[in-house]
Amino acid sequence: MANIQVYDPALCCSTGVCGVDVDQQLVTFAADVDWAKQQGAQIERFNLAQQPLAFAESAVVRGFLERSGAESLPLILVDGEVALAGRYPKRSELARWAGIAEVPVAADAKPAKSCCGGSRCC
Repeated sequence: MANIQVYDPALCCSTGVCGVDVDQQLVTFAADVDWAKQQGAQIERFNLAQQPLAFAESAVVRGFLERSGAESLPLILVDGEVALAGRYPKRSELARWAGIAEVPVAADAKPAKSCCGGSRCC
């Protein structure tokens, strides 16, 4: 199985799913990563704000940052090679890279509701 590494921009926490103004892309990606890991995928995430040494130690990541800058993150490596940059992958992409079968979503499936309501968040 492939080793997937995600180099996130500077986030407030390891997943970016924290605080009162959460980016829905980060919520979706965090759920997709959890799903892929449950299927056996090997995924590591590195946060620029919390793990800058991981960025500096990788020649591929360091070169990417020198050319494109931190504003071009996230950067996704699959087995050490650049697979995607500038956006988070979709579940189908994670599944393909990890070599796992993606379960199709039923056509009549309804999106999950947020546990957050009004001005309060859980």
